[in-house]
Amino acid sequence: MIKTVSTRLVYENPWTRVREDVIERADGSRGLYGVIDKLDFTLVIPRQGDDLWLVEQYRYPVQGRFAEFPQGAWHERPDADPAEVARGELREEAGLLAAELEPLGFFYCAYGMASHGCHVFLATGLSPTERAPELEEQDMTVRKVTVSQFEDMMRSGEIRDSNSMAAWNLYRLRYNNT
Repeated sequence: MIKTVSTRLVYENPWTRVREDVIERADGSRGLYGVIDKLDFTLVIPRQGDDLWLVEQYRYPVQGRFAEFPQGAWHERPDADPAEVARGELREEAGLLAAELEPLGFFYCAYGMASHGCHVFLATGLSPTERAPELEEQDMTVRKVTVSQFEDMMRSGEIRDSNSMAAWNLYRLRYNNT
């Protein structure tokens, strides 16, 4: 068991906290952890028949544009129900409403360094609505692809978002390769 001896806030902004924890291991030796604290977020797999909807945007930390499933968190409402956030992100980013929203699971994104995790939902019974992207998402585009195209994009390395790949794996495990 690891015990936290002390915690020091190193950096904070409205979206992220970075802290440094001095820890004590079971054998009494001490160590140091740098931890990134972020809100849990939701990711939505929008599927209608054989079609999936992806969003593509510029991701500043890795200096590139990438396709991924709609995803996000509501920092102004950190206690919001994940299903409500999923519906909101789907509308905001992809311009879609879902008649059905099914929870597929939860996973941690990078628990070796960060505390946040991802709630995954399958959205079906889709209908179009007006998009409402946030300021940071103004360059976001929406793209419809088939399941086969999406899986080819993963195989080729065009899809690099680990959250989208992990979410698709949860989907495949639930629906047995359908």
